[in-house]
Amino acid sequence: MLDSQMKIGLDAVEETLTTVIDSDVETLFDASRHIISSGGKRVRPRVILLAYLAAGGEMITDAVDAAAAVELVHTATLVHDDINDHSALRRGQASVHKQWGRTFALLTGDYMFAKVYEMMSPYGVECNKIMSSAAVTLVEGETLQAAAAKKGEMDRETYKQVIERKTASLFSAGARMGAVIAGADDELKEALTTYGHYLGVTFQIVDDILDLIGDPEEMGKPAGLDMAQNRGVGMTVNGSNGHTAVLEAPAVAADPIEAMMAKLRSSGAVDIARAEADRMAQRAYDALENVPPSPARDELSRLVDMVLDRKK
Repeated sequence: MLDSQMKIGLDAVEETLTTVIDSDVETLFDASRHIISSGGKRVRPRVILLAYLAAGGEMITDAVDAAAAVELVHTATLVHDDINDHSALRRGQASVHKQWGRTFALLTGDYMFAKVYEMMSPYGVECNKIMSSAAVTLVEGETLQAAAAKKGEMDRETYKQVIERKTASLFSAGARMGAVIAGADDELKEALTTYGHYLGVTFQIVDDILDLIGDPEEMGKPAGLDMAQNRGVGMTVNGSNGHTAVLEAPAVAADPIEAMMAKLRSSGAVDIARAEADRMAQRAYDALENVPPSPARDELSRLVDMVLDRKK
């Protein structure tokens, strides 16, 4: 039953993402379709749909537009992120700015953000406040990250703030909206919001680990981007004195980024980050203890497993 419901919901999300970007301005349509059709894990829509079902929702299609809206916000940020990172690849394909140029990439991201207003309009004040708050928080997180990277100072506290704002905000908002759409009480809303928060934190830490040790072909993007930008979990390794240490690449190296990544791998950064990801995942599991038993709750738990074990 759950599998069929989720298939209906996720298929509808894909259809909605494809149709909502329709525009008679050819460049906007082509660039938007390019990034959306390139795939993606669709973890965020899955969180909303499962939270909706776990909170007692019965008509999964009621949550589809919200699920697609969250994915569209995420996709828009990827388009803008690739400009900031000078990344030529996204999901194994040319990034939007690489194919259409920086100006059109900026406008494509803006277009997708604007479309979110249209998708969220039927959901009323509470869900729209949740979405707008998440979008504001996300931009704050990206800005904190850019500022820290520019200074070359990404300590552990800053890193924590960055990932809670830029990544966990959208996960927690999705889980909360799923609960709201299902008509959940406040206690259940809080439990699912907490779950979404820690799932998002776990997701980002694992993402940063993959930047150090992941296979670029499997990930569909180059490794070492965070290192090149002075950011990511590798920049926040505890030194022997217990204080945060920032590891620097050797002054002279044939490939400075690879040299830095090799140094980070041997420093224990990956083990430290993995332990933190496990700790955050446990908090997500714990939050589910306050959600009534159901196949959807079990699938939310398995989603944590998937996030921890992913390779791309």
